[in-house]
Amino acid sequence: VQLVESGGGLVQPGGSLRLSCAASGFTFSRWDMKWYRQAPGKEREFVAAITSVEGRTNYADSAKGRFTISRDNAKKTVYLQMNSLKPEDTAVYYCNAFSLATLRDYWGQGTQVTVSS
Repeated sequence: VQLVESGGGLVQPGGSLRLSCAASGFTFSRWDMKWYRQAPGKEREFVAAITSVEGRTNYADSAKGRFTISRDNAKKTVYLQMNSLKPEDTAVYYCNAFSLATLRDYWGQGTQVTVSS
């Protein structure tokens, strides 16, 4: 099982980034996918989720209206479009795959997002 995030980087406040997470080694379409983030000195926190079949989405309050999670089951990839970025969005962003059927989950290695002028 492998989850590989990409798309992080340095962006100015108000800018946008799109994170990608490419999955392999499991049946991607059957797993819920989530994004978390961890800022320096803080605990990892939930950002957004998308369910496996219906594609229902859920967001942390901090992400609502600015971030959009989506998935492409054919490409086995989940995305996080981040707009109107703020310095407080600076964190390492992690991709998570979760199976409600087995209660198992997998994590990617993370990608750094830095919002600074």
